[in-house]
Amino acid sequence: MNKDIAQGRWEQLKGIVKQTWGNLTDDGIAQINGNAQKMAGLLQETYGMNREDAEREVNRFWNTHNK
Repeated sequence: MNKDIAQGRWEQLKGIVKQTWGNLTDDGIAQINGNAQKMAGLLQETYGMNREDAEREVNRFWNTHNK
């Protein structure tokens, strides 16, 4: 999983991230800054997911919204 998205696109997606994973804080979302690895790590930390599940969720999100 080496998916990063452009800063401009990330600004558009932050709201969708918050809707999808409501337990993520605004500070946490800001730290992700379009970086898939950071996003997976934050999902692990916040939701207690294992690494594989977090990466699967991030990949699903990126594939759905990064068009």
